[in-house]
Amino acid sequence: MKLNCSQTELNTALQMVSRAVASRPTHPVLANVLLTADAGTGRLRLTGYDLNLGIQTALAASIEKSGAITLPAKLFGEIVSKLSSDYPITLESDDTSQNVELISRSGTYKMRGMLAEDFPDLPLVESGTVLQLKPSSLINALRSTLFASSTDESKQLLTGVNLTFQNESIESAATDGHRLAVLNLDDALLNNNRNDDSSNLFTVTLPSRSLREVEKFVSGCDLNQPISLFSDKGQVVFMALDQVITTRTLDGSYPNYNQLIPENFSRILEFSRKDFISSLERIAVLADQHNNVIKISTEEHSEILKISADAQDIGSGSESMPVKFTGDPIQIAFNVKYLLDGLKVINSDQIRLQCNAPTTPAIFLPLESQSNFTYLVMPVQIRN
Repeated sequence: MKLNCSQTELNTALQMVSRAVASRPTHPVLANVLLTADAGTGRLRLTGYDLNLGIQTALAASIEKSGAITLPAKLFGEIVSKLSSDYPITLESDDTSQNVELISRSGTYKMRGMLAEDFPDLPLVESGTVLQLKPSSLINALRSTLFASSTDESKQLLTGVNLTFQNESIESAATDGHRLAVLNLDDALLNNNRNDDSSNLFTVTLPSRSLREVEKFVSGCDLNQPISLFSDKGQVVFMALDQVITTRTLDGSYPNYNQLIPENFSRILEFSRKDFISSLERIAVLADQHNNVIKISTEEHSEILKISADAQDIGSGSESMPVKFTGDPIQIAFNVKYLLDGLKVINSDQIRLQCNAPTTPAIFLPLESQSNFTYLVMPVQIRN
């Protein structure tokens, strides 16, 4: 293999695929990136794969001799990142020894690679379910729900995000057992030829780690070009031009989260999202010292919302802000981090808090946004 390419493009591609390289590989070759040079297409393809998440991208290169080899991702990436971006890089490998020479204007570096044949094949599914997604809708769906997934690996299904596709809509949902974020978007798919019936329902749960990479991947794509999704036999592939991300699915039936959302509410509060976030961030300074718990309360015949925290043996604090509310006065407590996480993804100046009792689920909704976003938070039980 022998080629010339741009340092900037190679560095960008390496940074992308290295996110799929195993930090603790079960086999030495999984610590490497696969380089495949094709003189016929004039493209250098890079692949990282840890057996769960795979990322592949390609860049233009002047290829004198086709070939493939794997190189240590960390070492290769660090060397390339420090080379001058003003001059091209030459890569040349020895087919017999797997030694690779990296030549720039300022110097020459040698690395020992491993055979490309030892690198596992990326499961590029191109059959089964096929969808065309609008990039902006996919980004919105992921950003609005990823934060609510669990970090507890023992709750395997809850460490992912459940995506449901039907006709031209997408519903994204994530929960960790204490909170639930659901976003429903119409006109998110481009499969206009699909029939309007329940047989078009397709649902899959994907690991949050993979979807965070998908979000970055899609954010860097042309937002005017659709993202292709292929799903078959426990694998899902997202594809756009030369870039591919593949991930395994999470097995099992995702919880029926819709049954967690109450149908009726006896108390409804409406207030400024920005002002509420500002108050919470100030109160959180005290709440963080104890148990992250803050209290929200209203009083009869008063249009003031009180937010307070009491850090035992350290101090206490309270904030007040205007509120419109219907129903009886209430005092309800929440984990302040859960509130802030959800409020920061709501795209609305005014929000609505709907609840019944201090021990039942509370719902936060945007008042002005066109999107159908629901954020459910379980209150913290407190002693008066």
